[in-house]
Amino acid sequence: MKENGDKRSEIVIPKESQQLLMVTTKGWNEKQGTLQRFEKIDMKWSRVGKPISIILGRNGLGWGIGLHEIPKDAQYIKKEGDGKAPAGLFTLGNGFGYGKLTIDFPYEVYKRTDHCVDDSNSKWYNRIVDSTTIKKDYKSFEHMKLNNRLYKYGMTVNHNREQVKMAGSCIFIHIRSGNGKGTAGCTAMKERDIVEILKWIKEEKRPLLLQLPRDEVVKKIKDDSLL
Repeated sequence: MKENGDKRSEIVIPKESQQLLMVTTKGWNEKQGTLQRFEKIDMKWSRVGKPISIILGRNGLGWGIGLHEIPKDAQYIKKEGDGKAPAGLFTLGNGFGYGKLTIDFPYEVYKRTDHCVDDSNSKWYNRIVDSTTIKKDYKSFEHMKLNNRLYKYGMTVNHNREQVKMAGSCIFIHIRSGNGKGTAGCTAMKERDIVEILKWIKEEKRPLLLQLPRDEVVKKIKDDSLL
């Protein structure tokens, strides 16, 4: 895509989306970054609140499958079990937690028997299922209610909804561990920050997640009000 004769962008944010979580890092291999909220006012994006410190995949970022096209010359592409968080533009699925939270966005209270399937040979790959109501065909999964606080509050990220085998699964925004280590591929932050985000996002505003190294944002995002 060109603007004023100069190629600027390969990622276009849908006009109907009015809220954006933008995660940026210093490079593809960085596990630390910042999250900035944006809201569209009078057709322009405006920053909301202060930048939030976040932790990403232990091996940085790799292009995921979302609302964007993966560049043909992409060097880093998200794969199952690679320790990378997905890069690109994604819709958000639902909020979740161990207990009720009143918000203006779909929200699920998960139990220990709710599983997110990361076995790519399963028909339930990259889906959250109630294991008590289905015929299990998977060998690997995550409990959606853990024995720790990491999933006390979170959000699902719609990466690889097409269930492409080995392209990555079970991507969430959730509470960070506090040990400074990178995640398996999720985006993590302090509890107070994720609760604030959950109370801020609204389903009618169609919030999105944009996750890229800073240099890629400058190259691929057309809207100057996000730069």
